[in-house]
Amino acid sequence: MARYILPVADHAQPLSAKTRLCAVYGFPVHHSASPAMQNAGIAALGLDWRYTAAEVRPEELLKAINGAKAMHYVGLNLTVPHKLLAMDMVDILDESAREWGAVNTILFEGEREDGQWQAIHEFENAPKNVRSHGFNTDAEGITQSLREDLGMEVRGESILLLGTGGAGRVAALKLAATGVKDLFLLNRTASKAEAIANEISQRFPAVNVRVGYPNSEIDLVINATSLGLKKSDPIPLDTKNFPLDKARAVYDMIYHPSQTSLLIAAQEAGCKHANGLGMLLYQGAKSLEIWSGQTAPVDVMHEALRKEIYRG
Repeated sequence: MARYILPVADHAQPLSAKTRLCAVYGFPVHHSASPAMQNAGIAALGLDWRYTAAEVRPEELLKAINGAKAMHYVGLNLTVPHKLLAMDMVDILDESAREWGAVNTILFEGEREDGQWQAIHEFENAPKNVRSHGFNTDAEGITQSLREDLGMEVRGESILLLGTGGAGRVAALKLAATGVKDLFLLNRTASKAEAIANEISQRFPAVNVRVGYPNSEIDLVINATSLGLKKSDPIPLDTKNFPLDKARAVYDMIYHPSQTSLLIAAQEAGCKHANGLGMLLYQGAKSLEIWSGQTAPVDVMHEALRKEIYRG
């Protein structure tokens, strides 16, 4: 894969009447590093686009999606708490969104005269009919990050997943589909974990899934909760029920701070560990590929993320 070394500011095009927009919607969204990552990728591809962030309340999400559609945005990313809500708000669902039950990427498409649909940015003038097409790139992002950052293919492993809402739900289903052997689920609201466990049992009967802590050593602990965003947060599991030295590796979906309380504890326990920067990178790169139809400049996007989040 080609490596781009020019700084983002050197190849950003000036704003004009032809500039197209993309955005991430979330609530809150001020912490998002997606604009830095996506604008770097957009610039490296030579696209006359800009990517922004908008704080959208859940009750306003449908209006916000339709507003972007009316203004002929290229596309959207959706983050907490919108991914599940958007399932019923887009005009058409890609197989990825149907498979994992959540939407984190929207492509706006226009209808051609022959009745076929294509990306709206490919039209010279605004088409009469426009639709929102929902995708999910989180599922591929988590498995690719586990592969790249921890060397895990997620086939035959035993995994403890902390948190089953939003990204945790997608991760649970993706891990089951990929071929994990044992999957242990924990959630603050036990009924949610039980619902996901039942769904996995029906869809992926070869997976040994249950709610609760493992009784033996496992390959991986994944944190899909928000515990760790604040320095004062406790680690998201009870080490009396499951000491971390019984896990071979630990993955925290949180990427800022880079060392959460869980990852610090994992390091002290001698576990291989990684944060969620890779997941953010790979799901974002896939979104850019869906919108542009081009291969995403992953190296450029990674460097932009690193500079934005870790300031150096």
